[in-house]
Amino acid sequence: MSIDKDIVKHISKLARISLDDKKTDGLVKDLSSIILFIEKLNKLNTDNVVPLTSIINASLKSRADEVKNEKIRDQILKNSPEKNEEFFVVPKVIE
Repeated sequence: MSIDKDIVKHISKLARISLDDKKTDGLVKDLSSIILFIEKLNKLNTDNVVPLTSIINASLKSRADEVKNEKIRDQILKNSPEKNEEFFVVPKVIE
């Protein structure tokens, strides 16, 4: 896939980013090199490679889910700018 000025301008329009011609030229070069690198990665044979979730071979240690201190509600609500009895009050975000 080749990246040209039209594609960069289209992407910037979708992202609502204004670009001048100098920045557009730089982005064409940068995005083209990124696409070339991704194409090289896609050509690699990864059939015998085991997927990793971490670079070390260790599993997560489980622990018991215990309540350490039940009576901290008042301390937590002290941090709230506005509260209603036992709850945080937040501004309405949906009309």
